[in-house]
Amino acid sequence: MSKCSDPASAVRKPAGRRVLAASGCTLSALAAAVAFTLAAAPALGDAQPGGNRHTGQYIFRFDTFGDQQLWTTVLRMHEVIPAAVSPATALAVGLKVDATALPRNFFAKHDLNDPKTTVELLRRNAVVGVVGKVKGRRLTSVGITCALCHSTVDNSVAPGVGRRLDGWPNLDLNPGAIIALSPALPDEVKAVYNSWGPGRYDPRFSIDGINGPLVIPPAYGLAGVPFETFTGDGPISYWNNYVAVTQMGGHGNFSDPRLGISIEQSPDLVTPKLPALLAYQLSLPAPRPPEGSVDAVAAQRGEALFNGAARCGTCHIAPTYTDVHNGPDADTPLLHDPAETGMDPGYAQRSATGKYRSTPLRALWQHPPYFHDGSAPTLGAVVDHYDTQFALGLTPEQKADLVEFLKSL
Repeated sequence: MSKCSDPASAVRKPAGRRVLAASGCTLSALAAAVAFTLAAAPALGDAQPGGNRHTGQYIFRFDTFGDQQLWTTVLRMHEVIPAAVSPATALAVGLKVDATALPRNFFAKHDLNDPKTTVELLRRNAVVGVVGKVKGRRLTSVGITCALCHSTVDNSVAPGVGRRLDGWPNLDLNPGAIIALSPALPDEVKAVYNSWGPGRYDPRFSIDGINGPLVIPPAYGLAGVPFETFTGDGPISYWNNYVAVTQMGGHGNFSDPRLGISIEQSPDLVTPKLPALLAYQLSLPAPRPPEGSVDAVAAQRGEALFNGAARCGTCHIAPTYTDVHNGPDADTPLLHDPAETGMDPGYAQRSATGKYRSTPLRALWQHPPYFHDGSAPTLGAVVDHYDTQFALGLTPEQKADLVEFLKSL
């Protein structure tokens, strides 16, 4: 992959890992633009006082952590939107509109094919996960928030328009296509971003230059789940910090010697907000399956299989249905080599642990495809994978019962 010119600094390159210099052609482009200093920052855990879920809701929905330095200064999205992004285009790439931020009949009075309407939506703070500053009728800056990828809407007004559903993964969102709209990116980099498709994002492409997008995960049902990342690199606030600084482009600090990343920017607009953000995330319950969508009798048989002959409950341990340690190792993730579970090792090899943790099973009915890479399009495919991997010898009826139980979680 080619690099843009004039990088202000470079991320330290660990042995055996190609880490890109921070440059204007990737999501770590903010380094070249704002020339932040690379230095050590303390490790961050989740056991911090001061979390407030009401403040956290505002942070989750509207706080950009100062990432306008990337989305405006470097990627120039404030130029792209007024020129080419109408509401129809925005909805087509999976952006959502918060209907509660709009007056009645808003869309009846505004042209959905006019980018000026998008600017007006931004002025009203109605585009979920996107914050724009509008002076007069001119869009002067753009930033993004956690809600861009981890919220959707209930479509109560129209497809893509409705009340917010925080924590739900936006599997309609095509973040790669959105980033590729930037005039600052060379064609070969745009081709990578355009290859991802809806519901997928690579949170390490800007670090190692390898193209391997993941399915956007949910951010609900995290209470009692210590390690949210697919590879168990760190606690929930570790990942919030990583994404805010290295992916969103926020103005803050992040350090992980395992990845050869050490970023320090002053003032730190990220770290002080992490406890409240975590408190809000932990307050978001996993949505229950729609009434009548699960065969309760079959699900009961499936639960017995899950904890018995199918051996699923060995790793997916209730009530969070993820790996857990007891005793003094409770804060250490229990991880698995890719070969143990038959997973593609590619993404694990790019992580700090080199392994995968068992995904917490919550609201599975709501967010196919499954596995970190989306390689299982249905819950039936998930069951088939493990039936083959562990030579379980399940009958078609047993597989169907397991699927019903998984749908009930």
